[in-house]
Amino acid sequence: MTLRWQCLNIDSHDPSADAVFWEQALGWRRTYDHDDEVVLEPPDGSPEDGVSPDLLFLRVPEDKQLKNRLHLDLRPDDQATELERLLALGATHVDVGQDGTQSWFVLADPAGNEFCLLRALNSSDEVYEGAPS
Repeated sequence: MTLRWQCLNIDSHDPSADAVFWEQALGWRRTYDHDDEVVLEPPDGSPEDGVSPDLLFLRVPEDKQLKNRLHLDLRPDDQATELERLLALGATHVDVGQDGTQSWFVLADPAGNEFCLLRALNSSDEVYEGAPS
């Protein structure tokens, strides 16, 4: 295969401000910082370094208006603890039609970009949870 996934691009009114939430949420490092573009990468030497795609925040003039067509699913070690931490960082709950029986939470970052906080995996669980949002 000749393709490699380099980054996920996130449109933003203020790339630097929006990147702050994700820096703190993921514990990632800012490797490029310009008025119109900010890049976050996994911590140097971590298991994700060189494997997980970068997050690239790109300045755009328009506000987010609709539900994301692509979103992140985050897998915590402790869902309750991470939910509290992400809400304290500025995330908010989002209703996309959940009925309350889901094992995940739909949240939005301070810029309104939706993401899912999945439950922690048990040793017998499969990785894919099928969390539509």
